[in-house]
Amino acid sequence: MAAEVGAPTPADVYRARARIAGRVARTPLLSSPRLARACGADSVSLKLEMLQPSGAFKLRGATHALLALAPETRTRGVVTASTGNHGRALAWAARAEGVACTVCLSALVPANKVAAVRELGAEVVLAGDDQDAAVAEALRLAETRGLGYIPPFDHPDVIAGQGTLGLELLEDAPDLDTLLVPLSGGGLLAGVALAVKAVKPDVHVVGISPQRGAAMIESLRAGRPVEVAEETTLADSLGGGIGLDNRYSFALVRALADTVVQVSEAEIAAAMRELYRHERLVTEGAAAVGVALLARGEVPGGGRRAVVLVTGNNVDMDRFTRLICERD
Repeated sequence: MAAEVGAPTPADVYRARARIAGRVARTPLLSSPRLARACGADSVSLKLEMLQPSGAFKLRGATHALLALAPETRTRGVVTASTGNHGRALAWAARAEGVACTVCLSALVPANKVAAVRELGAEVVLAGDDQDAAVAEALRLAETRGLGYIPPFDHPDVIAGQGTLGLELLEDAPDLDTLLVPLSGGGLLAGVALAVKAVKPDVHVVGISPQRGAAMIESLRAGRPVEVAEETTLADSLGGGIGLDNRYSFALVRALADTVVQVSEAEIAAAMRELYRHERLVTEGAAAVGVALLARGEVPGGGRRAVVLVTGNNVDMDRFTRLICERD
């Protein structure tokens, strides 16, 4: 397992960008005048992390954490637990570096995401009925097989890798005043906000979770990490707990998130349809939560120039097609 290190800093994010250069995509910003009109903003831009080679932003953190491991650890192989996208990202990065990879997935992970991990050559271990069970199995395999464990969100190298997305925003949208971020374990929000607020501390960072199984939001309300039952949701990538022994992401989210909000299943479905019908984007539910929030008609914090992170497109296409054909 990786050695314990301190909490990530903005300098770590810049080092992460240098380390992963050429291994992840610099994703574009898409302006959406329609969304700007809907929420009364001057501008709304969509950061298309769904265009990463693995289909989601997770490739940033997984690649950085893998490359940060000691060479002898990489030689033995790596293991992780995932709700789908982190596992796929780590499998992608590991294949590119010639590293053996094992991914533990729970019964709640959609079949298309399980298949995608297998297709990348990783060993898939189906473990238990929720993310906590998958994490327990991944930790057991790390111990018994001597594998490097790369967590999905609560690790400085993962957080710093996700933060590289924030550096791109500072360059491509220097006038942004509001940032809407899907919120689950908090690695994405922690990393991006760490980078952005170091340069623009007044940017209003909004974390958005589904109403079902919002473990980070419930933990913030409690003032400490708490257990929350994992539920089926369109935003399946935002499922799972944050870990009662959470060391990094909870504290960073508590310090850096200005607002946290939950959206309903109906709002997520409507946002997925909005993104497809009007922006021609295929997104998974977790990627649509920011648009779901703006559809309420205002920008949180009264911002005028918002950026929405559209985080992934790893969706079952049969299910997606049925959802798109439904009436709002």
